[in-house]
Amino acid sequence: MKKRLKILDRIIHELKSAKHIAIAGHMRPDGDCIGSQLAVAYAVKSLGKKVSVLNEDVMPKKLAFLDPGKILKSPNKPVEYDSVVVTDCASYERMGAVGEAISKRGTLINIDHHGSNSRYGDINWIDPSSASSGELIFRLIKQANWKITPSIADCLFTAISTDTGSFQYATTRPSTYQIAAELVEKGANVGRICEEVYQSHPLSRVKLLRHVYNSFKLIEKNQIAYFWIRKADYKRARALPDESEGLIDHIRDIEGVKIACLFEEIEPEITRISFRSKLPELDVSTIAVSFGGGGHQSAAGVRITGKQQTLQRKVLYALKEALAKIQ
Repeated sequence: MKKRLKILDRIIHELKSAKHIAIAGHMRPDGDCIGSQLAVAYAVKSLGKKVSVLNEDVMPKKLAFLDPGKILKSPNKPVEYDSVVVTDCASYERMGAVGEAISKRGTLINIDHHGSNSRYGDINWIDPSSASSGELIFRLIKQANWKITPSIADCLFTAISTDTGSFQYATTRPSTYQIAAELVEKGANVGRICEEVYQSHPLSRVKLLRHVYNSFKLIEKNQIAYFWIRKADYKRARALPDESEGLIDHIRDIEGVKIACLFEEIEPEITRISFRSKLPELDVSTIAVSFGGGGHQSAAGVRITGKQQTLQRKVLYALKEALAKIQ
């Protein structure tokens, strides 16, 4: 374990002092966000705290096994909270409607591993050297000497596994494996996690994948791969937006591709863009930040308003420039 951190003692003190705690995360939550949120929730519930787990979007189906009691809820009117913990969320705006729901609060605790985090909390623990927010929550629970139950172990293993691309991304460190091993010792059901998260895709997602393979494009001597998913594509596949999670990796994995990009239509002039990089020297978070987004060296994203062809041209130009700088 790493040395004892004073900022963790501050967080632990705040959580022990609070009676009603909200646990929030970012819109379109992924495995790291959900796993981190629920792990914190289960840990503080064991202390006898009243806990509300909030997210603007519904639980992704593949992660529902982590929340058998269905404690994750959509936000309603503002409620008074003694403390709010926000996990894996780089900016206050990324919480969406949850931001208003937690407006009547005491201390806001911001725990994240995105280097682009805007440090919007009263207490900010930001560690970009960690491969996932799940690792940070593990360290918090360990320093607090709270019990890691099998349910918490499942949540944290899922968080770490999903945000490291099943331990494949360059952000994975020796400590990542050490934490994962301890979580298995604490009861993480790796077989079930893998089946639920990676091996139980609905047919609708497979139809989306077929669309990806039929429509992706390669430019810059096959070094940049990109594709669009529009609202009509979701409708045709009868798929939900969260089912696009991970599709970008299928074109990222093509031999020779150095950068992958997904353009996803949210509304006719609102586009969600995801970036993936294979090269340590090609930091896609800087590209995302230049458009108002954020993320990591190997995975980043942004929402942009504007006409689709115009923003596609601007984004692809930025990708070409980034690629040219390292050649």
